[in-house]
Amino acid sequence: MTGLEIFVTTLGMAAIILLCRASFLLPEEEVPMPHWLREGLRYAPIAALAAVVAPELVLTQGHLIDTWRDARLFGALAGLAFYAWRRSLFGTIVCGTGVMLAFKFGLGW
Repeated sequence: MTGLEIFVTTLGMAAIILLCRASFLLPEEEVPMPHWLREGLRYAPIAALAAVVAPELVLTQGHLIDTWRDARLFGALAGLAFYAWRRSLFGTIVCGTGVMLAFKFGLGW
């Protein structure tokens, strides 16, 4: 791609994103939507996060992991246990990452 094509593509993507996000911010009054849709949208961030994290957790180069000796599994379990105990998102990230790195560098997994 030429420099001009990249520039025009970037501007087009920015305009599309701006229009999509502004459609929720521009109306003066609340946009009417069914109750079931409003309830469903509450779970969209969690679903998006799961869609990003789950494949990274169980796949290696596009294939399912075939061993239990994977530091990511123990990091995820430690993070899950910490969250169940303390309900702290930051602590969950630190605990899970710490356990994963300890297994990765300590045991060479």
